[in-house]
Amino acid sequence: QVQLVESGGGLVQAGGSLRLSCATSGLTFSSYAMGWFRQAPGKEREFVAAINRSAGNTLYADSVKGRFTISRDNAKNTVFLQMNSLKSEDTAVYYCASSSRPYDTAETVRFGVGYWGQGTQVTVSS
Repeated sequence: QVQLVESGGGLVQAGGSLRLSCATSGLTFSSYAMGWFRQAPGKEREFVAAINRSAGNTLYADSVKGRFTISRDNAKNTVFLQMNSLKSEDTAVYYCASSSRPYDTAETVRFGVGYWGQGTQVTVSS
């Protein structure tokens, strides 16, 4: 059974930082591209960032580029999202996701997710 479990969310002031983690089990983590998405109240879920299997390629939404960094530790089956210079508009539930198939690229995570985590709330106060 595949599980993706996010942690690290919380309440932070604007300009602050948070680091999200997503621990996985039940899949060959090093074979999958991984990504982060978010969903704000009343809005559709949107892509935030993705990383390929070897961490050699990363993608970001324009809204977070330069402020967020995605990374992964294949030895620990975990993907991270470092969020700096947080803004009130970053407030959302953040979801971890895997690519649909092994050996998919980071780009494919944007359009085809295999597994989702349960989400972690990030609230940025202004």
